[in-house]
Amino acid sequence: MGDGSVRAGVARIVDAQWFGNIVIAVIVLNGISLGMETYEDAFAGMTGYFRMAEHAFVAFFVIELALKVYARGWTFFRDPWNWFDLIVVGVALIPASEGFSVLRLLRILRLLRLISVIPHMREIVSALFRSVPGLGTVIGLLFVIMYTSAVLGEKLFEDVSPEYFGDLGTTLYTLFMLLTTENWPDISDSVTGSQPMAWIFFVVYIVVSAFIVLNLVIAVIITSLEQEVSKERWAEDQELELEQHNAVMAQLGTLTEQVARLSEQVRALGGSPDGEQDGLRASAGRGAADPAGER
Repeated sequence: MGDGSVRAGVARIVDAQWFGNIVIAVIVLNGISLGMETYEDAFAGMTGYFRMAEHAFVAFFVIELALKVYARGWTFFRDPWNWFDLIVVGVALIPASEGFSVLRLLRILRLLRLISVIPHMREIVSALFRSVPGLGTVIGLLFVIMYTSAVLGEKLFEDVSPEYFGDLGTTLYTLFMLLTTENWPDISDSVTGSQPMAWIFFVVYIVVSAFIVLNLVIAVIITSLEQEVSKERWAEDQELELEQHNAVMAQLGTLTEQVARLSEQVRALGGSPDGEQDGLRASAGRGAADPAGER
């Protein structure tokens, strides 16, 4: 058995659905173990078991990545998600010294490997990254609206409600709370008691920022997600068409071989097909001449 066949066998294993399900199960169990470690009083006597489980999880992830590297070769490093997996698992291999204790806390990031393992999660995250340029524009628009409203609100309500509009920074924080509709009745009541027409400011700001601009953010993300799903479906369709094309070509090759074998059998039995046709024509000619000879 050559190296190529072994690599192909390993590739079939790491690409199999059951192998992915095992990886997901181990990641979930690792997350449960890390969560149980936070209950130090309840599981004080299980420190040794947690340490053994940690070593087992790390060994499994290292073997998993080693198999994937062997199966895919250098193409493994072309996928950014694979680099993420390498970094997250590599952090666990750092010695447990005081200088690296903070880095070892990052082992909880192994739970994020679920994103790289589960395709649908990966599609959502890819769509979020794809939407960054559009989100930047919308967020810039939101900041302009917030800053303009903050300057206006600070000038209008500084003396009326200094706890919410005392300076520009405080006003920006207040407007951020209004953006999330957090505690907005108390904020508006602190102003409208002295300035009854101040409700216009709050209504306009909340409608523009919370209802319109934030919905634009959602629209950009949804559009990017639809594009990502369409891209994945197009890739799947292309792969299916390629498989169908290969199947048709294989059938054509089989038919060609069968025709070639039939031709060889015909030649072996009585010559070429053309020779058989000439023989049939000659026999027909002799049959037509015999009645004339009898007469």
